[in-house]
Amino acid sequence: MTSTLVDSHCHLNLLEFERLGGDLENALATARDNGVDYMLCVSIDLETNPEILAIATDHDTIFASVGVHPNSRECAEPTVDGLVERASDRNVIAIGETGLDYFRGEGNLEWQRERFRVHIAAAKQTSKPLIVHCRDARDDTLRILKEEGADQVGGVMHCFVEDWATAAKAMDLNFYISFSGIVTFKSAQTLHQVAAAMPADKILIETDSPYLAPVPHRGRTNQPAYVKHVAEHIATLRNESFETVAETTTANFFSLFKDASR
Repeated sequence: MTSTLVDSHCHLNLLEFERLGGDLENALATARDNGVDYMLCVSIDLETNPEILAIATDHDTIFASVGVHPNSRECAEPTVDGLVERASDRNVIAIGETGLDYFRGEGNLEWQRERFRVHIAAAKQTSKPLIVHCRDARDDTLRILKEEGADQVGGVMHCFVEDWATAAKAMDLNFYISFSGIVTFKSAQTLHQVAAAMPADKILIETDSPYLAPVPHRGRTNQPAYVKHVAEHIATLRNESFETVAETTTANFFSLFKDASR
């Protein structure tokens, strides 16, 4: 394989190495063997963010983000100034992951919406794209992105599982659409239609590893090497070559995350 792939969203510090039969360096070597040369290691809280920054510092082809996931509760609450300060690290190319998750949320979720706004403000101050998580909250997610002027920096709707209308509205707000292993599931018919209809210059691919392993590894622990299967399936859905999808999604990654071109 000669085509370079990018895993645009993974959690390298959370990989289940005992199930993968090695350590981080082994997982990275496996990724390279499958043509995955670049990765964005995504933050879910401030406590483990130093681990992510250390991984990115030690590996020239790995980038980092800073942010607090909407499902992270027992953690330090982010502030605009705090996120901006952490984002000054040369390896940080994005703010997030942030967003809304009403699937696991209970009670008054205004705290989620306020945390989301904090991240958008930090993204605007740093001119870094947003990594947005959205689950059962598409209307509020799109509304807050619009209200807070997130289109000024844009970003990516990661692990996208919504319909075409939602994708179109997100793209109108200057966001890319990223497909995870879910797009390889036979049951994801609506998502297949979205992937097939996407403009080529707005598609990204990811693993979200260690979660959501694609077919043929569904149900097992995920790793960056498996983003190859996401690219292969999208190529089939779009009636394109694997090489075309690899080249397009890699170019899109570096177009969105301009700080990655170092």
